[in-house]
Amino acid sequence: MTKKNVKKVLVIGSGPIVIGQAAEFDYAGTQACRSLKEEGMEVILVNSNPSTIMTDVDIADRVYIEPITLPFVTEVIKKERPDALLATLGGQVGLNMAVDLSEAGVLEKYGVELLGSSLHAIKHAEDRELFKRAMNEIHQPVPESGIFDELEPAVTFADKIGYPVIIRPAYTLGGTGGGIAHDCYEMEEISNRGIKLSPINQILVERSVAGWKEVEFEVMRDSADNCIIVCAMENIDPVGVHTGDSIVVAPTQTLTDGQYQMLRTASLDIIRYLQIEGGCNVQYALDTKTNNYYVIEVNPRVSRSSALASKATGYPIAKVAAKIALGMHLDEITNSITKRTKACFEPSIDYIVVKFPRWPFEKFTLADRSIGTQMKATGEVMALDRTLEGALLKALRSLEVGEGYLHLKKLDGQSLYDIRCLLSRIDNERLFVLAEALRRGIEPEEINRITKIDLFFIYKIQNIIRMERRLLKEGLTEETLKAAKRIQMPDPAIAHFAEISIKDVENFRKKFNLHPDYKMVDTCAAEFESYTPYYYSTYSSEDEVKPQGENAVIVFGSGPIRIGQGIEFDYCSVHASWALR
Repeated sequence: MTKKNVKKVLVIGSGPIVIGQAAEFDYAGTQACRSLKEEGMEVILVNSNPSTIMTDVDIADRVYIEPITLPFVTEVIKKERPDALLATLGGQVGLNMAVDLSEAGVLEKYGVELLGSSLHAIKHAEDRELFKRAMNEIHQPVPESGIFDELEPAVTFADKIGYPVIIRPAYTLGGTGGGIAHDCYEMEEISNRGIKLSPINQILVERSVAGWKEVEFEVMRDSADNCIIVCAMENIDPVGVHTGDSIVVAPTQTLTDGQYQMLRTASLDIIRYLQIEGGCNVQYALDTKTNNYYVIEVNPRVSRSSALASKATGYPIAKVAAKIALGMHLDEITNSITKRTKACFEPSIDYIVVKFPRWPFEKFTLADRSIGTQMKATGEVMALDRTLEGALLKALRSLEVGEGYLHLKKLDGQSLYDIRCLLSRIDNERLFVLAEALRRGIEPEEINRITKIDLFFIYKIQNIIRMERRLLKEGLTEETLKAAKRIQMPDPAIAHFAEISIKDVENFRKKFNLHPDYKMVDTCAAEFESYTPYYYSTYSSEDEVKPQGENAVIVFGSGPIRIGQGIEFDYCSVHASWALR
């Protein structure tokens, strides 16, 4: 049942696209608006971005294209008199605005109820001091840390606990202003920047656990305290690289059942203690040798990872979060993919998902290409396959960078010594360097020691390198072609290693009737029939797609967000789809 006193809801968008806050919040906000309208709500939207679907007249009842600042949003509230405010789907901008409106007394003055996560939950997740206190209350471990609003005591604390340390500013997105300091000079520079960029001039200085495994859990909770885990994701990059700049794999690949259950239980305890209603993202650092873990961060809102988890599982996180905000329970909300199960069913997936970031460094050739705790990616791509190798190679083709394969020409001329040196650099080309190191015969164990990337992922990349060697040795046969296509090796790469033309590879594929089949993303591993599924290609023996008939039209999207090509083309593609329907 929805809240009876709520008929008119104000939704705050996320404003312009910035690094760390892109189309995922347009996606979440659009889903939320449509979800609210399904329940008979009148929806008022404030967002200043003209390129989004969210600011379209079809999405909300009234759209205010105004700055998302306290004076402007106050005026909209004064004019529209909404019953409630939903701010957890507009990224950090929406969340910070909710805090500002509450502290300025605007919500109380006009009788506006804050939906979804309460101000108490937002502050306890975002304010570093309150977050640390909350985690201690429920015996969840956090790294040794201190909270500071001045430079000198922060530097003194770092000197005391020893370098390296991680600096995390409060109430910022994408790690803005933060970083890893290895000495007092870096500490002064990063802390100064972090204090200035934090809206409340506050930074957290914590002992570095760089090199540990980073794991994320997407959790959903309703007001009746029903909780589910939507998705668990694992970063290929260890702690020290912002999750938005990390290559992420779902479901988790290397956790033991004990480790998974330990972090799952911790996630449910955290969302229950903070009393978050809707979606929540919890990030952990895990030492797999000792099973010790730390809670790194909790996002009491839909995050960049939530969009990935939604598409990876088929579970519409933002849509469900909006209904929960209205007072509905998980067991009352129908899963829109199956139309038979309820939103309280935890998704189960029978494929591998890889998210690969898209960096803008080709536009800035002299830019620092190192990646760390401050996010630099402008967008990302997602790829699905039945094998991790296949999903990884598909993601590389989606990036529209270089050769579209796990190879960089500029590394061919580097010496073995240079490759070893490059392995220790954390930048946007590290995965290509890792593959080159394996080609040169550097052992996976040595690569693991240098990079701290889990051996499991290194072995998976080694499988791709072994396929290259097999093609070089055996040439193209029915066996080698099937094995290469099973891991999604592209035709040009097969042609290169088998030393034949691309046309020959195509002819071979026709001869052996080898073509991609399409599988469903249906939230339930094919246990129930799906009505609005996503599809992905894989090389197997069964196709799950039914032909659409003569009146079918394909619409091509524009791929990952990058500088010069943002969500305006997503907007165009969506409108084209609507018009064709």
